[in-house]
Amino acid sequence: MATLKFVFVLLSSFAIARMAFAGDPDITSDFIVPSDVNNTDGNFFTFTGFQSLPDTPTNFTVTKASMVEFPALNGQSVSFAVLQFPAGSTNPPHTHPRSAELLYLMAGSLQVGFVDTTNKLFTQTLQTGDLFVFPKGLVHFQYNADANNPAEAVSAFGSANAGLVSLPKTLFATDIDDDILAKSFKTDVATIQALKSGLASK
Repeated sequence: MATLKFVFVLLSSFAIARMAFAGDPDITSDFIVPSDVNNTDGNFFTFTGFQSLPDTPTNFTVTKASMVEFPALNGQSVSFAVLQFPAGSTNPPHTHPRSAELLYLMAGSLQVGFVDTTNKLFTQTLQTGDLFVFPKGLVHFQYNADANNPAEAVSAFGSANAGLVSLPKTLFATDIDDDILAKSFKTDVATIQALKSGLASK
């Protein structure tokens, strides 16, 4: 009986550890071809979406190459994004539940930061050529504090679909009850409604 319990605990531990380290699943082939693709050639493995980046966006803009935009990434555990920050713009606090983010600043300067699970804030002011890592699943942000010059960065992810949870939208642009939000943020319903109204108008 003791041996059976030991084996059960051991197998359960392996299963829990496997779930804890879950990310993109390993594939048993070189690559995955969608069922609607009949002829695979070099074009399937080429993404041209970055050829038409906006020259001077007026708002913070992300152009992604994840498995949604670039199906060849399915099963490859990588994706990429170009982030364009006009002067004074921000990428609001958000998380990527399935991947860390490695950001390389190509031009300008950015204030960046993340909050760990003990609620400690880690910040840095990046200059052109700097690299910064945002650990997997943690709340983080980027802000171009320069009022006159834009900034541009590229981000790499260790998942073909890193996911995005934008805190402002998740909290104030969904149907979470105003009373619940007011109690959670220790404020009144009018303040919550003002926050929701501000997000709805953008």
